[in-house]
Amino acid sequence: MPNHLPVPAATNGYTNGTNHQSPPSIAVSISPTTPSTLHGVFRQKSLSSFTSAIRPSKVLHPVASGELRLLLLENISQGAVKILKDQGFQVDWFPKAWTEDELIQKIGQYHAIGIRSKTKITEKVLKAATKLLTIGCFCIGTNQVDLLTAAKAGIPVFNSPFSNSRSVAELVIAEIISLSRQLTDRTQEMRQGVWNKVSKGCWEVRGKTLGIVGYGHIGSQLSVLAEAFGMRVLFYDVINIMPLGSARQVESLDKLLENSDFVTLHVPELPETTGMMGVKQFEKMRKGSYLINNARGKVVDIPALIDALKSGQLAGAAIDVFPSEPGANGPHFNDQLNSWATELRSLPNIIMTPHIGGSTEEAQEAIGQEVAQALTRYLDYGSTVGAVNFPEVDLRAIAADEKHFVRVCHVHANQPGVLRQVNEILASHNVEKQFSDSKGEIAYLMADIADVSEEDIESIRDRINRTRANIITRLLA
Repeated sequence: MPNHLPVPAATNGYTNGTNHQSPPSIAVSISPTTPSTLHGVFRQKSLSSFTSAIRPSKVLHPVASGELRLLLLENISQGAVKILKDQGFQVDWFPKAWTEDELIQKIGQYHAIGIRSKTKITEKVLKAATKLLTIGCFCIGTNQVDLLTAAKAGIPVFNSPFSNSRSVAELVIAEIISLSRQLTDRTQEMRQGVWNKVSKGCWEVRGKTLGIVGYGHIGSQLSVLAEAFGMRVLFYDVINIMPLGSARQVESLDKLLENSDFVTLHVPELPETTGMMGVKQFEKMRKGSYLINNARGKVVDIPALIDALKSGQLAGAAIDVFPSEPGANGPHFNDQLNSWATELRSLPNIIMTPHIGGSTEEAQEAIGQEVAQALTRYLDYGSTVGAVNFPEVDLRAIAADEKHFVRVCHVHANQPGVLRQVNEILASHNVEKQFSDSKGEIAYLMADIADVSEEDIESIRDRINRTRANIITRLLA
């Protein structure tokens, strides 16, 4: 375990090897499972209602009293605020992103933070977050968080990979039609009092080919919508995926570019996707075709795109994401932020939007619920299901009639001999259930122990804290 990064302090009962304070008292909900099939979803719902009537779930509390404080930035939905407050958390809500300096100054008082895409959780911020237990990204992407450093500090990061997929897919359909009919240019001309009724260069989308780069949750939904408009759909992905409808997977990006009238990007920002659309790729595209990017700003070489638009190789483009984006609303999208901003704005048939792909009331409400519930599950009873940088571990709920139980939540370095050490500590107790998993350098163990006294709890906590691989340990009872 690297020594340069401090482990989160054990304030309010979340302990590590050097700090043995005990956790706060808050009410919690039962631990859900995550079924992987549709049948599993229905089975979970039916079993949940059946078992809760027979054996109600035990409400867990951290071992000692206290209050968890959560920070929500970037106008996160009030639905999320309500969910978290209903669980007994203290929630501080702010409409704007915070800078790195603001975070370093203030984050030390918070146990969890919720952000969207503008707030950056860097290594410096994590070093200052001495109480931080978890991070919630109320969006799809997590590249605004230093995931590896967070994991090494014992901090799981949760996001919402599905909830805004429909909103983004619908925006792409709107952009396809707007580009093909030059609607932004005609609208701007009418605002200036110019009547310019033309049909040259305007097309129906029926019968045209849409090329989707990245056939995940957004790409696959978009595929279905596009076919409903009579479009032919091709897609390229790094893995083989069963297509929906009549869509067809192609073997290479070049093949897709050469055969598509519209190309839309739906990929994460990774080293291999940064700059994936540049001079050579635009040359491969059909003359007079269109590019749409609602993925990540750095996947497109914008100066190369400008050249392709000026030359007529491309007939238009829709861009919702940019390499550098303002931290707040206002007149900030300028050449100081991106050196080519004025030139891009001056081009015809360009749709530029301020990263609004998932900005609908429905998407934000769904994202708020999904991420708030994930944070609650972790803070309340240790579940890391859905964490992007952490082993996914969960245990079934403790029944209300099961007395004198304690749940051990032990984050530790992934080293040989840790389970042996922990099991030796627990050997004199009845371990009802236990689950451990690892991911990279981090491992996570959960165990429910029966028939333990207050003295036993103190002993278990202190002995686990003294183990060499301990990062952070929480006890819930």
